[in-house]
Amino acid sequence: MAFSSGNGNGNGGSGGGLTGRRSRRAGGTMSEMNVVPLVDVVLVLLIIFMLTAGAMEFGLEIEVPKVNQVRNSADELPVISITKSGELYLNEQAVNINALPEEIAKRFPGQTGVYVRADKGTVWDPIAQVVSALGEAKLEPRLVTQPMDSADR
Repeated sequence: MAFSSGNGNGNGGSGGGLTGRRSRRAGGTMSEMNVVPLVDVVLVLLIIFMLTAGAMEFGLEIEVPKVNQVRNSADELPVISITKSGELYLNEQAVNINALPEEIAKRFPGQTGVYVRADKGTVWDPIAQVVSALGEAKLEPRLVTQPMDSADR
């Protein structure tokens, strides 16, 4: 059994006429989209992107040594990165030193030069092993350095 509190005309007590129709429409279903959850999700994704953007930008953290002499080179060559712990990466992908010449030949056919980028805290042995392996494969190693600032001199 349903009860109505009003004057009995079914308009919720609003006297009828034009205002009765308006109140019925306003009390019905809304056809507007609620954007508050969408904005919440977008803001959370924006915060996550801002926090992870710094890590995506640099990749491997390798601090190359600084030198006085600077050579400008714009050659597009494969880059071998050597971390402080001696791990090898060929253009951001881990590689074994025994498979290094084959990987370079497979991924960069026809290349004769290779950039070697080692962290300045790396011990000499992994660097010497990479240079030796590249020499045996008839590849020219080009060591990556960083120019000295005027304050460092």
